[in-house]
Amino acid sequence: MVHTRGRGGCRIFYAQCNLGICYANGTGVVADARAAVTWYTRAAEAGLSDAQLYLGVCYANGTGVAADARAAVTWYMRAAEAGNADAQFNLGVCYANGREVTTDVRAAVAWYTRAAEAGQMNAQCNLGLCFANGTGVAADARAAAAWYTRAAEAGNANAQYNLGACYGIGKGVDKNSRATLKWLDRAAAAGIADAQALATSLRAELAQ
Repeated sequence: MVHTRGRGGCRIFYAQCNLGICYANGTGVVADARAAVTWYTRAAEAGLSDAQLYLGVCYANGTGVAADARAAVTWYMRAAEAGNADAQFNLGVCYANGREVTTDVRAAVAWYTRAAEAGQMNAQCNLGLCFANGTGVAADARAAAAWYTRAAEAGNANAQYNLGACYGIGKGVDKNSRATLKWLDRAAAAGIADAQALATSLRAELAQ
């Protein structure tokens, strides 16, 4: 992602972030993860949420800098509070799994919700799972299916599989074999092996 917004001094921060992306991807320069972190850090410290997200990912994965889960969470938090949906999703995962924060499924749901409402498809899928399992929120099959649908339509393969399964048993939606196959086929095309197996089984049943 290349950033072009901002005026005057703000453009400097976007340029710093973009330069970090170039070094991270080896675009126009020799790939250099450490240099990427240097430029992300400058932009992140200036308050650019995308740079804060990228820097958090670098710390989480130990890319260009020593792995530091606590630093990752710190940068995710700054970006998330600034409204960055990808950081909100990452922070939700941290709370769900207790990564350098106390495990808090309600906090995870809260961050997933903010990200999901902003259109982050992975958050939409995870939020669907939370509603399906009653994790951090009251179980609600219809809400689960609704979030799976949004994520599935955006291209999330896991959500496509989950939505196909919902249609297959009529959980949160009316049972519908055609819809089941539609979503299982999409998930299978994206590489979800279980979706292919389930679709094959359903077709065999329908052929009898």
